[in-house]
Amino acid sequence: MRILSTLALLPLAASALEINTATRAQLEQLPGLGVATTERILQARSERPFADWSDLAARVVGLRGKRAEQLDRQGLTVNGRALADRTQRK
Repeated sequence: MRILSTLALLPLAASALEINTATRAQLEQLPGLGVATTERILQARSERPFADWSDLAARVVGLRGKRAEQLDRQGLTVNGRALADRTQRK
């Protein structure tokens, strides 16, 4: 059963998922995002869209460092950009 649930995530991981437009269900399917974190994302996003990864990290507790890297590897984007886009410009 675990293999089936992992296989179900492959299409999601292979394509980009934009945090500013993703549904609750799409966010909750990402490993590393549970119900509580997803709720914090949706609450902050309802105030205004996330401008970039730094904005996301500043407004949603727990979405920086290793967790941000994990979500980036799974295809999550912020305002159309991968985390690597931000780190390469530094």
